[in-house]
Amino acid sequence: MSVAASALITGITGQDGSFLAELLLEKGYQVTGLLRDREAPTLGCSEHLRGRIELLEADLLAPQTLSAAIERVRPREIYHLAAPSFVPASWEKPAETLQAIVGSCAAILESVRASDAGTRVFVSASGAIFGDAPESPQREETTPRPGSPYAVAKLAAHQLLGAMRLHDGLHASSGIVFNHESERRPERFVTRRITRAAAAISLGLQQELTLGSLEAVRDWSFAGDIVEGAWLMLQQEQPGDYVLASGVPHTVAELAQTAFACVGLEAERYLRVERSLVRAPESTPSIGDSSRAREQLGWRPRVGFEELVGRMVDADLRSLRALPREP
Repeated sequence: MSVAASALITGITGQDGSFLAELLLEKGYQVTGLLRDREAPTLGCSEHLRGRIELLEADLLAPQTLSAAIERVRPREIYHLAAPSFVPASWEKPAETLQAIVGSCAAILESVRASDAGTRVFVSASGAIFGDAPESPQREETTPRPGSPYAVAKLAAHQLLGAMRLHDGLHASSGIVFNHESERRPERFVTRRITRAAAAISLGLQQELTLGSLEAVRDWSFAGDIVEGAWLMLQQEQPGDYVLASGVPHTVAELAQTAFACVGLEAERYLRVERSLVRAPESTPSIGDSSRAREQLGWRPRVGFEELVGRMVDADLRSLRALPREP
């Protein structure tokens, strides 16, 4: 990889942006990250990369700022990862959710078309676009049935990319990514709530963990593996759309059992189900079929489910042990 290779990442402060930046730096890229406020006291998950990446201000809700950043950097590759990612919140602000996800995608693709159609673009779609799909596992051709404003917006951005790729000849690829986690996942997500609670209970800092649906099924992968798939897409001669997922289903209960086992505890002794949080069971399990990515990109997940949960619990243990204790 040439030292001159350059990449622009939206969502640099998030979980995925930080892992992608690390990967690209290892490969010799010049990396520029976009964030809403360059003067922010922290770069979030990428704080440890401060000084190794360039930073520019841009806002998903202000398309002109995205275009200006692209014009200034003229990157070889663009990775559009930024988006409101907490699905329940999209019900509170559906208009803003669509503007942030679809509007930003349109602005980036339009800017590339106008300034340098040779720039390669990755846009992060979501397995949520399939919703109550007619089949499981879901693949690239599965009929989408989005069930939230977030999923509707992700599907619109995904389809817009496909239309502009065909119409304008852009090297633009969409990654239909299923749930992916790491120790950098915010604590409002159920995976971190579980691993954090397992660590806290083992240290005597918490008594129990309240959850909703224990039988909900998800396809969890490691975030670092997902961003490697994104990079591989932009190394191909031809652009395309690819599902990135482990293909292995696990329930929330299994995740909790695995997390508590990491600290020598039985999850069942500490779990409490809050009925008001229990949702109706999903008729179609959210599982991804990544056969195309494995065959055409040579993509292979490196971190399995147990290892993923283990590294999350270990990180939470380290974090909690470092907290000041009351005298």
